[in-house]
Amino acid sequence: MDDKALVEACIDGDYSAQKKLYQLYAPQMMGICMRYSSCVADAEDILQDGFIKVYHHLNSYTGQGALGGWMRRIMINIALQRYRESKNVQFLHVEDTDLHLREVSEDVLSRMAADELMAILQRLPIGFRTVFNLYAIEGFKHHEIASKLGISEGTSKSQYSRSKAILREMIEKENIISERAISK
Repeated sequence: MDDKALVEACIDGDYSAQKKLYQLYAPQMMGICMRYSSCVADAEDILQDGFIKVYHHLNSYTGQGALGGWMRRIMINIALQRYRESKNVQFLHVEDTDLHLREVSEDVLSRMAADELMAILQRLPIGFRTVFNLYAIEGFKHHEIASKLGISEGTSKSQYSRSKAILREMIEKENIISERAISK
C-alpha cells in the first residue's frame, strides 16, 4: 500500500491502516521527538500528541511532498509548542570564550556512534539544544527560529554558536574518557 492509499484508508477510519501508518513512521518520528526533549517520557508524549494531530489533520495532507516530511513538521511544531509553554525554560546568556575556536577532529567524530552523539546532544541545555536542532538539523534560518521561539535573531545566532562550543567540549571530554577506558 503506497502512502496515498494509506492516507485515504486512515481518513476512512480504517484502524489497521492507522496502525500501519504508526508502525511505519513512529521510529523515525521518535528520533525527531528525542532531539527536542529531555527524556524518553517527554519524547513519547510529543510523539503521541503528534500522531493524534496527524490523524486529525490527514485530510489536509495534499500528497505533494513526502508524507514523512509532512509528519516531521507536525512533530517539530508540537515539540516547539511544548517548549514555548514551558514556564521554566529560559535561554542562557553565557559570556563568550574561545570555545568556539576549538575544533573536534574528524577522527573523534568517526569513532562515536550515533547514539553517543544523541546522548551528548540531549545533555545540552534546552534552549541551546532547540536552536541547534532547528538550525543545524532542520535547516531553519535564524530569523525563522527567532519567530518560532519568540526570541531575537541575535539570540538565536548566539545560542547556536554557544551550543556548538559546548558540544565540542562535551565531545572532546567524552573522547578523553573513552581513550582512558580503552587504555586501562
